[in-house]
Amino acid sequence: MQRYATFRHGVHPAEHKEATEGLPIERMRFVDEYILPLAQHIGAPSKCLVKVGQRVERGQMIAAAGGFISTSLHAPVTGTVSAIEMRPHPNGKLAESIILKTDRFDSQSSFKPVYEGADGSLPKKDAVHLVQSAGIVGLGGAAFPSHVKLSVPEGKTVRFLVLNGCECEPYLTCDHRVMLEHPRKVMRGLELIMDHLGAERAYIGVEVNKMDAIDALRAACTRGDIEVIPLTVKYPQGAEKALIDSVLKMAVPTGKLPLDIEIVVNNVGTAAAITDLVETGSPLIERVVTLTGPGIRRPANVMVPLGTPLRDVIEHCGGLTSDTRQLILGGPMMGMAQKSLDVPMTKGASGVLALTEPANNRAEDPCIRCGRCLEACPMFLNPSRIHFLVRAERAEQAKASHVMDCYECASCSFVCPSNIPLAQLMKIGKAMVRQL
Repeated sequence: MQRYATFRHGVHPAEHKEATEGLPIERMRFVDEYILPLAQHIGAPSKCLVKVGQRVERGQMIAAAGGFISTSLHAPVTGTVSAIEMRPHPNGKLAESIILKTDRFDSQSSFKPVYEGADGSLPKKDAVHLVQSAGIVGLGGAAFPSHVKLSVPEGKTVRFLVLNGCECEPYLTCDHRVMLEHPRKVMRGLELIMDHLGAERAYIGVEVNKMDAIDALRAACTRGDIEVIPLTVKYPQGAEKALIDSVLKMAVPTGKLPLDIEIVVNNVGTAAAITDLVETGSPLIERVVTLTGPGIRRPANVMVPLGTPLRDVIEHCGGLTSDTRQLILGGPMMGMAQKSLDVPMTKGASGVLALTEPANNRAEDPCIRCGRCLEACPMFLNPSRIHFLVRAERAEQAKASHVMDCYECASCSFVCPSNIPLAQLMKIGKAMVRQL
């Protein structure tokens, strides 16, 4: 049996990708109203540029970046700003949002380009500003502003660029379909990023349950300094630090970033979005979303305009079955359960998962110190010890136990026989440390 590259530890949840992995990306119809939260990315929220009653064009910037670690927001449709108010956000809170009423008489077939001089290349001087102005973020789920990774501080260099095509979350297949249907866009975006950063080599890591995508990317590759790497199917293979370990056998030091060891990591969907930007001038106004799970009547991979209400996206796929019990935005490991169908699809929403049985419906039992969470953690932490410290509100000791190195993959929660919400307690612990 052939052995493929991988990282140490991790878990093997059931894949559940068969419902959508063979389904081409489809477009959904435009709906009457779009809800665009100003906070759709890591960092400072965008700053609103429009007023109630103002008409906007599809692709027009309606909110500007609120700082360097922030990005802009664009109208997904031509229409009118009907309100600027607090609306439910997928994170469970209320967020200031721009509400657009769609112009039913507009064809919505064109958009206002961000990059008027689009010629298929990134401008040398203005690449960072251009990507920020286009609102492009990491499309793997974290929604980290992409221009930040293109901005290499003075004194730093980038030797290796790694593109994440793992899509290790169960159920999700949106990245798979992007790689399979648009390999040229992915490869072109990789080349643009690589050339801008001055990287020596680039790698695309793809799990071997997507061999058709691996073949498509290899066929689209025309450069000897780019390599497509087949990886073992294991979770969280697509996590930034795990991916670096798998592909380059290098470790990111605690408290450091990949850039500190001369590496930058991006998502395949982000690379494709940068290709769209330089070739057509298109800002990020839509993304591919996987709708799946036993509660979805017609599973699909759908190109969804940002701001589309969750209710309308589900209706596009035939609605929910009567026995649906839980809705999750994202995958079952790191996604967030939703309490309302009125939340919008944001830049970080890679999937909609409808479950007929809640992902976790067992009562919590006492920790038996079995050590399974230690064996699962890709960061070699001791989640059992940290969870006791967090519950005892010992933030300093939790910090000393490296709780801040946790990237909340939930591998520990997945293997815990006592059903302890370890990943949630890690989040709480990190919040406690930030308040020190």
